[in-house]
Amino acid sequence: MSKCLLITDLQGRNFFAGAARVSMPFVALAMAGSFLTGCSTISSIPVSRVPGEILAAERKDDFIDISMLRLRQDPPEVYLLGPGDVLGVYIKGVLGNEQELPPVHYPEDSNRPPAIGYPVPIREDGTLALPIVDPIKVEGMSLVEATKAVHNAYTYPRQIIKENEEQIIVTLIQQRKIRVQVIREESGGKDGVSKRGTGHVVDLPAYENDLLHALSETGGMPGTDAKNEVMIYRGMYDKGMDADVILDELSKSQCQDQCADHCFCDERPIPDPPYVTRIPLRYSPANPPTFTKEDIILNEGDIVIIRSRDQETFYTAGMLGGGEHPLPRDKDLDIIGAIAIAGGSLGSTGSGIGAIGMGGGGGGGRRQQGCQPSEAIVVRELPCGSSISMRVDLNKALQDTSQRILIKPKDVVILRYTITEEIGNALLNMIQINYFMNSIGRN
Repeated sequence: MSKCLLITDLQGRNFFAGAARVSMPFVALAMAGSFLTGCSTISSIPVSRVPGEILAAERKDDFIDISMLRLRQDPPEVYLLGPGDVLGVYIKGVLGNEQELPPVHYPEDSNRPPAIGYPVPIREDGTLALPIVDPIKVEGMSLVEATKAVHNAYTYPRQIIKENEEQIIVTLIQQRKIRVQVIREESGGKDGVSKRGTGHVVDLPAYENDLLHALSETGGMPGTDAKNEVMIYRGMYDKGMDADVILDELSKSQCQDQCADHCFCDERPIPDPPYVTRIPLRYSPANPPTFTKEDIILNEGDIVIIRSRDQETFYTAGMLGGGEHPLPRDKDLDIIGAIAIAGGSLGSTGSGIGAIGMGGGGGGGRRQQGCQPSEAIVVRELPCGSSISMRVDLNKALQDTSQRILIKPKDVVILRYTITEEIGNALLNMIQINYFMNSIGRN
């Protein structure tokens, strides 16, 4: 091993420790080559001088999961009948032969006991249509109450059956169901089956027609590549068409005047149309969700949508190589973490920031001896079509958390050498060539 040589720049900063003898022509040539080829033309602002509203980002580390109890409705103490239920009714001598036993129906699931009687559906107006008597209103009744109502209809006033004889049986053959659609855009389904772009038509039994049961029937809670919310679309086609026209006009007019005079304006999010309900699955304790039980109960024709996070990505360039990387869903990502996710080495040589970066190849895992890049540029889009380039000194960022800018979707992270590091690496290459040539000459 050769001894180290310390070279100091014009400001008195030590920027290189290399091998022993270096001739001045080699030094001059290396410095000239570095200035000609190694300098970046991206103009940037130190992160400490960037306005706070640009750096502000939603903090995810403190978020907590929503309670599963808030995603389902309370089960009833007693099942109440309604239109769509199918009852088993046996009325001796009226609905059924006196010499035959009533039919028995065994349910497909084991949650309910066998049903006895002939199938009679409850009609849209909540009534039962039975022989001889007028329609009997049973909507909102329990089975016990419905049995009593049928018994009264055949006992009073015409006494079709004997009052004191047990000749009427009313049971539940099939519960009414609510049909909804569930569209899931995330991947990583059960047993390795992708749920990307899948749709499900789900029939939910009464009192189980809520968001939790709809998710359970279609693969469970959303994965980490899905957004932390579920959207429920309600209503019919005409409502959606009318809302689309209103939102289109609102998006065109919003922030138009401000953008004409300012490069950065406070762009407010466009509100959801009235037929859309958002149910968050994670939230900040400081802002708990305010949705009600009625919001998670699904009705006939509702559409449940789980959106993917395809657009929640950041990009890399420079010494990290070109690439697109997904942002974590449930935790914050700062500039140090972004470099690590993109394949940058942390602590590969020596200690501190001297080991950050891929050195030489960018993204290929190859580590270059000598100075490692210690400057990051974060290019961030602003409202109204503009952007800003923010410069981060990674040496400071490792020691000062205020320098660790949080990464937002669509950010571009560029890792590059400082001029000092460029000169140092160029000198190191020259010294290695000089050492090699001297070795050949001696041999």
